[in-house]
Amino acid sequence: MRRPERLAEVLREEIMEIVGYELDDPRLLSCTVTEVTVSENQRDAKVYVLVEGNEVEIKEAMKALQHAATFVKQQVALNLNLHHAPHLHFVRDTVEENAARIERLLGEISQGENLKKEEMDNG
Repeated sequence: MRRPERLAEVLREEIMEIVGYELDDPRLLSCTVTEVTVSENQRDAKVYVLVEGNEVEIKEAMKALQHAATFVKQQVALNLNLHHAPHLHFVRDTVEENAARIERLLGEISQGENLKKEEMDNG
C-alpha cells in the first residue's frame, strides 16, 4: 500500500473519532466519515461524509464540518504526531443516496412490468 493510501486510512479513523467524540455540535450527530483520499503531495485530503437527514439538515451538517475543519486538522496533527497535516476538504458522500435512488427506480420499473404482464394476461 502506498503512503497516501496508508495515510488516508489512518486519517479516516482519526477524523471519525474527532467528529464523533470531540466536536460538540448537535448538527454532526448523524455524520459518518466513509472515506478519505489524500493527494499525491499529501497537502490536501478529501473527507467523504455521509449525513442522514433531510436536505436542510445535511447542508447544516456540512456547514458545521467546514467550520470545524481547522480544529479537526489541528487535532489530527496533534494526535498522529504529524508536522504537516493535510488541509481537509469535507465532501458529501452521495454513493448510498444514489444507490437507494437506483433501487427505488428499479422497483418502480419492475412494478410497471408486472402491471403490463397482468394486463396482457387479463386482456
